[in-house]
Amino acid sequence: MPKLLIIVDHRLNRSPSQRYRFEQYLNYFKSEGFDWELCEIITEKDDKLFYHPGNYFKKAFILLKSIFIRLNDLRRAKNFDIVFIQREALLLGSSYFEKQFFKKNKVVFDFDDSIWLLDTSPENKKFEFLKNPDKTKINIAHAHCVIAGNSFLANYAKQFNQNTVIIPTTIDSDFHIPKPELRNKEKLVIGWSGSISTIKHFEIAIPALIEIQKKYPNQIEVHVIGQGSYSHPQINLISKNWSAKTEVNDLNRFDIGIMPLPNDEWVKGKCGLKGLSYMACGVATIMSDVGVNSEIIEHGKNGFLASNQQDWVNYLSELIENPDLRHKLGNAGRETVVKNYSVNANKVKYLEVLKSLIK
Repeated sequence: MPKLLIIVDHRLNRSPSQRYRFEQYLNYFKSEGFDWELCEIITEKDDKLFYHPGNYFKKAFILLKSIFIRLNDLRRAKNFDIVFIQREALLLGSSYFEKQFFKKNKVVFDFDDSIWLLDTSPENKKFEFLKNPDKTKINIAHAHCVIAGNSFLANYAKQFNQNTVIIPTTIDSDFHIPKPELRNKEKLVIGWSGSISTIKHFEIAIPALIEIQKKYPNQIEVHVIGQGSYSHPQINLISKNWSAKTEVNDLNRFDIGIMPLPNDEWVKGKCGLKGLSYMACGVATIMSDVGVNSEIIEHGKNGFLASNQQDWVNYLSELIENPDLRHKLGNAGRETVVKNYSVNANKVKYLEVLKSLIK
């Protein structure tokens, strides 16, 4: 049975990037004859330190420890047929391990963001000098196959490695299912799901949400999933932490899902995950008209694309006032995910990549 060594930052079911890029396929890989082992460098205990302010000495120790973890992975790489690297082997600016794995094994390099640009979490800005975004092109060049999350990323990768394929960030449409019975009958919920590092994107929509709450007094709730401590003085909102156990139910409490984004180089590399997760649950979705969003959304058919504050106000108002339209766009969005962005629609593509390297 061929074996995969999967090189990642986080443990299973911790990182959205890992979960929606490849973790959902692991059982399928095994059923098709590919065994795998995942090796992370940030433990659950380390996690509580690494993504919170301060603790600089302990963070430095975590980074040092990660080098020894990867040295051990390198030593035992001979026991595996394929090394699958998601984003990077090390949180530091070195490509040493990617180069060494390339010499010993067939290597797959997978990425889903514009990681050649700096985008450090606020808690770790002081460590930004340790990063080297230019290492991305080195890592791409030292892979036997590159998997990119969208065409923008693939075009970047092909400058350094022609063996690049596009597999979108996908949703398990058998897990993310509509549960309309969970929706609030008294207030309409506008929802956003993300993380501490992307809350800045949610805040792009705040001027529109302020206007909407004034326009529809006591009719609207705003839910923020991903950072339970988040609040805003001008918005009446409910925030809670993300949990794999409650995610589907939390999303199904949305009547309208929003994905506001700035129009910049980093965002062009994003793969539309938030919007896709809403759509899979049959939630009417509005996304900023940037990057891959305009490929996912057919404006007015399976969602709305917003380019400015007035667009956000107009499309939110239209959906608030028209439950039939919410239902129509929610159903069409679900169909889009099942057809193009689901695990079932893309699992054979993944398997073909692995089989091609074994051959």
